[in-house]
Amino acid sequence: MTKPDSASSDPWWKRLGGGLVTGAADDDPSGVATYSQVGAQFGYATLWALVLALPLMIGIQTVSARIGRVTGRGLADNMVRNFPKGLVWGITVLLIIANVINIGADLGAMGAAVNLLIGGPTLLYACVLAIVSTVLQVYVPFNRYSPILKFLALSLLTYVATVFVIKVPWGEAMKGTFIPAFQGTAAYATAVVAILGTTISPYLFSWQAAQEVEEIRDSDEREPLKHADEQAPDAFKRIAIDTSVGMVVSNVVAFFIILTAAVVLHAHGKTDIQSSSEAAEALKPVAGKFAFALFSMGIVGTGMLAVPVLAGATAFSVAGTMQAVYGLEHKPADAKLFYGVLVASMLVGALLNLTPIDPVKALYWSAVVNGVCAVPMMVAIMIIANRPKTMGNHGVGRGLRVLGWVATLVMLAAAVVMFATMGKGG
Repeated sequence: MTKPDSASSDPWWKRLGGGLVTGAADDDPSGVATYSQVGAQFGYATLWALVLALPLMIGIQTVSARIGRVTGRGLADNMVRNFPKGLVWGITVLLIIANVINIGADLGAMGAAVNLLIGGPTLLYACVLAIVSTVLQVYVPFNRYSPILKFLALSLLTYVATVFVIKVPWGEAMKGTFIPAFQGTAAYATAVVAILGTTISPYLFSWQAAQEVEEIRDSDEREPLKHADEQAPDAFKRIAIDTSVGMVVSNVVAFFIILTAAVVLHAHGKTDIQSSSEAAEALKPVAGKFAFALFSMGIVGTGMLAVPVLAGATAFSVAGTMQAVYGLEHKPADAKLFYGVLVASMLVGALLNLTPIDPVKALYWSAVVNGVCAVPMMVAIMIIANRPKTMGNHGVGRGLRVLGWVATLVMLAAAVVMFATMGKGG
């Protein structure tokens, strides 16, 4: 009989799932805007932050995935069983606000990218993409929808390809990557915090844990490891491979986006980029139409991947907190609250594009909310991961404990810096 989490007989690419999709979703259009702005403003001087973030991302995402695989429950479901409900609701409300703002910003960026490519009404494109994404999430079964998300991860290759149609001074780039060039300004500190906050985000924790739960429910063989110790070795190997590959992909793509902006925009005096579509448009006169087209197509592809992750993470969190039925493998009639939150998140996000709200300011406040939300959520994750009552014999080992707590402390420091520099100039 095939092992439920076969990590030895299957090729490594067949073991990729929730970790790959989570990592790919991290490079959403809002993230592209952040990385483009940082690269345009500071050139290669912040690339080192991605090297710092990578092991921390792998650590906290692996812990999140393990919680889902061991318990068979999502993060919010576990949190409400271990902590006061008021605290969990506080975190959940912050997550809802940040995710919905991000959905709106991503949909707007996707509509703008389509407009750049073919012309036409940006808002209509954003609404159409929102409808298509919502229908796929609600009416396509998870075991058929999951491969679609994995396929969309290939859209990230457009950002890698962009670098190979421009001339990169690799010596300077490598220096910025491995030798931190600190600048004592509020603007620089904010840029580093933005990179950390974009790469290590609360919705990613929720999504990856939930994907482990979905895989258990979709399989006749997988069981929560708390009740199936014999499945643990293969499961943990698969999670380690899946998460490591996903986070490496995420950070490599982020690296190439910052690098592209540094080479094409910063080097030519274009230091103020406010959106992903503006970054794409700025590439055209300097890097050519091909680089512009690749960058624009990447915005649409990553958006179609990230928006369902944002909406799904919101639905998993709310339904888990309320102890309601949740999961994409359920039919809408059997998980009304879960799908109701999912659809409402998409609807409100789309409607934000019809309001006079400044999307740049909205994303700024989304980052602030994420900064407030991330630290208590990470503390909760690390406590749950080492609680025998919840994890049985499968609490995380010393290495993951160290990585997870270091990631939490780094995010706490980032939040402190963020609030200390709010409203200050460079």
